Amino acid sequence: MPEFPNLKLPTMGGKQLWTDYRWYHGWKLQKNWVTGHWRLIDPSNIRHAWGSRESCIKVLDNIKSADATPPHDQVILLLHGLFRSSRSMAGMGKYLSESGLGEPILVEYASTRASITDHAQAIREIIENLPGKPKINVVAHSMGNIVFRHAVGDWQREDPSRALTRINRMVMLGPPNQGAHIARHLGKLKLFEIIAGKGGMELGPAWAQLEDKLATPPFPFAIVAGRLDDAPITNPLVEGASDFVVGIEEARLPGSTEMLEVPVVHSFLMDDPRVQAATYNFLVGKPMQ
Repeated sequence: MPEFPNLKLPTMGGKQLWTDYRWYHGWKLQKNWVTGHWRLIDPSNIRHAWGSRESCIKVLDNIKSADATPPHDQVILLLHGLFRSSRSMAGMGKYLSESGLGEPILVEYASTRASITDHAQAIREIIENLPGKPKINVVAHSMGNIVFRHAVGDWQREDPSRALTRINRMVMLGPPNQGAHIARHLGKLKLFEIIAGKGGMELGPAWAQLEDKLATPPFPFAIVAGRLDDAPITNPLVEGASDFVVGIEEARLPGSTEMLEVPVVHSFLMDDPRVQAATYNFLVGKPMQ
């Protein structure tokens, strides 16, 4: 695929069609999972190149060569969940960055357009190519945790860049660590596969094939799970106490350093002030509560 003539046009930044593969001080190399073409966007989501991967990387390399911005010593990698976009993690990223934990990297990935294996490959490429090889803290919501666990498993099988040695701590928000009952039930419907894609099916009917590829993080990690005991209604597609999407038991993962239960709906875990404070505490080595 050649380089296409480019007008510096504003974009929406991603949202289900695009996946980030490189990050450089807010610049993003992205792949479109429908057309297969690539683009390079700046921190304001303005497109600077599009076409082939090679042509976009060439432009990015030129930008890096002309840029004197020093690399960060530490960054925060934030991963959204199924159906969501990187904007859903912006509040958490802002809170942690302003608390002194470094530059937030709000990863965009086409959660409904590709497999969790594909998403994990993209995450590995981002981390392995970060400028300056910084220390990394990770905060993920829902399916983003499964994507990252897959990436960790891949690194444990082969890690020539020694990426795992640079990951400090991780906080999992509403993680379906044992698969998701809601996805198992909805996965019986063809419409769910059409809407949620292969990644959504992997959380439910195809969980058995995915699970062996996932790893338990070898670094300290904590889990935050929503528990709505006093909710006036419950979700019949989720078993036991839950945040209305992921059950408490589904969120558990042996080896976690801490597990915090909060009365917060699944979709809003990352924006809850108590969760943000607990996340910061864990990432700096303090008790979550």
